[in-house]
Amino acid sequence: MRIVDIIKKKRDGEKLSPEEIHFLIDGYVKGDIPDYQMSAMLMAIFLRGMDFEETQFLTEAMINSGKTVDLSGIHGPKIDKHSTGGVGDKISLVLGPLVASCGVIVPMISGRALGHTGGTLDKLDSIPGYRTSVSISEFLNILSEVGISIIGQTEELVPADRKLYALRDVTATVESVPLITSSIMSKKIAEGIEGLVLDVKTGSGAFMKGIREARRLARSLVETGKLMGKKVVALITNMDQPLGIAVGNAVEVVEAVKVLKNEGPDDVRELSISLGVEMLLLAGISHYRKSARRMLEESLESGKAYEKWREMVIAHGGDPDAIESENFVNVKDTYLVKSPESGYLYSFDTFRIGLGATVLGAGRTKKEDEIDHNVGIMVMKKVGDHVEKDDVIFEVLYNDEKKLEDAISYLEEAFRIRAEIPAKKPIVLERIE
Repeated sequence: MRIVDIIKKKRDGEKLSPEEIHFLIDGYVKGDIPDYQMSAMLMAIFLRGMDFEETQFLTEAMINSGKTVDLSGIHGPKIDKHSTGGVGDKISLVLGPLVASCGVIVPMISGRALGHTGGTLDKLDSIPGYRTSVSISEFLNILSEVGISIIGQTEELVPADRKLYALRDVTATVESVPLITSSIMSKKIAEGIEGLVLDVKTGSGAFMKGIREARRLARSLVETGKLMGKKVVALITNMDQPLGIAVGNAVEVVEAVKVLKNEGPDDVRELSISLGVEMLLLAGISHYRKSARRMLEESLESGKAYEKWREMVIAHGGDPDAIESENFVNVKDTYLVKSPESGYLYSFDTFRIGLGATVLGAGRTKKEDEIDHNVGIMVMKKVGDHVEKDDVIFEVLYNDEKKLEDAISYLEEAFRIRAEIPAKKPIVLERIE
């Protein structure tokens, strides 16, 4: 079997066999298949797609590239959540501790910045001492003691996805339904979970711009989970504007902590609770939506969710008190992007906002790029807000003048002001199970 023949076969739109897919993944993980050939393969999949069976085989091959976690020794329902990626999406930082404080075991394997979207691990890396890379045994210990652990793909867990994830980011092959599906589901099934709630984003800041694309991805994820014996629910959510105010890494951690303290932006709180309700229902902790919502609200109001966050950070070697320091977000200077006219903030090009944060240093434009955890963008207005001429739309936190120039070129074209008030969209658009 030769990799070039497999590339050609998919390039020509043919279906790959389970043996060919396993040969592909096994060879890439072992180093027998170089990045340039895998890049060609990813592009072929991007252009030609995969059916449900191929996607299932790809997911299985990725799971089999490493070890899996056995959570049977930990008492309690094991439910996780995953987002398809958005701008300002710090939901996992809020949702994980919130749901764990209500009795759900949350084993969360997360990713890094991908394309224009931020990464949960990059946000956690901004916390002094927090270790996102731990062994499976330590992962199990933290889950047993705290009820939640957020880590990255280790050398043991789904090594194929770790390699492919970085390569997709720099080869323009991110927005592929089978590649997104296999990436998400391989990590989640390897965790040993019983159920999964998916946040499938759609809109200008999502990989799936249109609602039809989002439905297609949601159904692919739910169907793949079903074929592999897992309970899966997907919410399609609005990403036509950034979530909350903060876009970056350290700035998003600060905002997530505010929400956990029962403060912070309403949209971050609402989406966290909506996803949390689905997790509690899958876990069997609550059988009714109203009671599940109230349970989550009480956890925020009482401080239980915030205390669970502190427990998780400490268990991972981090310092939760550092987030309260004035120096936690430390940048050279700030720059204000202002409205050129009066009117209503009619819409955002959220993709451009994400690109602006990326070129500032909050994300990666090349595989080997290092993240600047301090830089970011504060979105000072939301869609529907009335603005006057020279009102601040974005506050840009930067460390590099050249990167600032690149970011401004995106941000100045990332919003529209009109005389009329835009129609208001809900944050949760559809539910698919």
